[in-house]
Amino acid sequence: METPLIWDHVRGDEAAATALAEACDIDPGIARLLVLRGITAPDEATRFLTPALDQLHDPFSLTDLPVAVDRLLGAIARGERIAVHGDYDVDGVTSTVMLRRLLELLGADVVHFIPDRLRDGYGLEPAAIERLAGEDVNVIVSVDCGIRSAAAAIRARELGVDLIITDHHEPDATLPSALAVINPKRPDCLYPDKNLAGVGVALKLVQALCQRTEHTRWLPGFIKMAALGTVADVVPLRGENRVIAKLGLEQLSRGRHTTGLRALLDTAGVLGQAVTSSHVAFRLAPRINAAGRMSTPDLATRLLLLTDDARHAEAMGLAEQLEAENLRRQQEEAEILTAARRKVDTDPDVGAHALLVVWGEGWHRGVIGIVASKLVDAYHRPAIVIAVDGDTAYGSGRSISCFDLLGSLEACGDLFTKFGGHRHAAGLTMEAGRLKELRRRLTDYADTRLGPEDLAPRLRVDGHLPLTAITPAMVEGLRAMEPFGAGNPRPVFHTGAVEVANGPRIMKAKHLSMSVRQDARVFRAVAWRMADRADFVTQHRGALDVAFNLTENHYRGEHTVELSVADIRQAR
Repeated sequence: METPLIWDHVRGDEAAATALAEACDIDPGIARLLVLRGITAPDEATRFLTPALDQLHDPFSLTDLPVAVDRLLGAIARGERIAVHGDYDVDGVTSTVMLRRLLELLGADVVHFIPDRLRDGYGLEPAAIERLAGEDVNVIVSVDCGIRSAAAAIRARELGVDLIITDHHEPDATLPSALAVINPKRPDCLYPDKNLAGVGVALKLVQALCQRTEHTRWLPGFIKMAALGTVADVVPLRGENRVIAKLGLEQLSRGRHTTGLRALLDTAGVLGQAVTSSHVAFRLAPRINAAGRMSTPDLATRLLLLTDDARHAEAMGLAEQLEAENLRRQQEEAEILTAARRKVDTDPDVGAHALLVVWGEGWHRGVIGIVASKLVDAYHRPAIVIAVDGDTAYGSGRSISCFDLLGSLEACGDLFTKFGGHRHAAGLTMEAGRLKELRRRLTDYADTRLGPEDLAPRLRVDGHLPLTAITPAMVEGLRAMEPFGAGNPRPVFHTGAVEVANGPRIMKAKHLSMSVRQDARVFRAVAWRMADRADFVTQHRGALDVAFNLTENHYRGEHTVELSVADIRQAR
């Protein structure tokens, strides 16, 4: 059996929660959850529960954004060619689609460029500037990249191309010498929301262009594309990000959609459904990302740019190609994950340390980041997965909350030809011949900083919720708190002592289904991937404590509320 989860019970200010519930006339349990998220003022709670477009900040307060707007409108007026330079992940693709679409609506001569992960590498490079300049481009706008691309900015100046950078990643001490650098994280930018995704920064440029050209009625049409990138990029769903995600998901649920987006939703099996953040994370984003991961980076962009209903067949063809690429990605990922886990489980040089470092010849560089994430989930330790290609090794790492992965790489910085990232995700390039030295130094670094408590699997529990407290007001309040994600985690409660009224029954050889009873209230509970706990549930069926989140099911016209089980233990 796996190591038992440690339940971390979150403590909140009960007096503040009571006051908030009374002031806003909301369920006390919802008020408590808001207080746990740092929301104590009634007006702040109202904005959180009812996001609206008028909550978006003035885009012109972003440093350099007015310069960018003037240059782009001038280019449109003079018929100059504009290029949008994106990135191959969901954030970059949706940014590219959104900005290119607006520029087209404004009458621009506009093209786009998405780099190839294996051929072009990551980010804005001088070679791309040269290529676009050779295509008679006068203005290049980067989206979701470029903040550390000093060499590309210099090359643009040499070629007489005006470069506008829009990005959300951390800048270097010196900004690139571009015409405009739009990034809320730049030190001299006073913009109040620092946590926008790349597509959020691009949306601010779209918002400003709509305002300047008196087309503000167009802005809502771009929110759904911004929501895809925002949710997929796992930025905190607070402030403007929450407005974008909430309103965008509502629009994705309602339609009407462009031909390309409709084809994507259709092949992902969510067309006509209430689209949630989980749908984006597990169905839509993997399909869009598969294009960039499997070396066909422009595929998703071309699909999402299709707007004409007459091109439905073309859109479905592109969506089906994405589907095939995603299946190929899943196969590559499964094979590498199996090989990586075998190394962790059988090689003490790998598995006996607080940080996992594994590598293999021929591993696909497009999926090693996903494999690293799955190793973290499986072993509750930071992990770096490295693809060896001849004399060069390419690595991608993911971490746990208490370990600074980028800091560990900085301690070995002399080993790399290139590296970067942040506390919880990072990448590297190095000579393959120095991999054993890298593993030794990284594991020594982690072993001295991480102890058994740090590596124990933990479950955040937001509070006690007896079955009698699961009321329509509570369910409605949880619905208003969606979408859940970074900065607004899906609440996990625990029941206290319940008895199993029916079951447990094993479903699809992996899951457990049962009904639980407490004070005459009975709810169905599904324990995902817990078939191995069936004997434990049967043995303690008279007194279990269940950690769960609430889910709503709509089936054949019936609406039910169920418990989605995160963990089970004997009631104390």
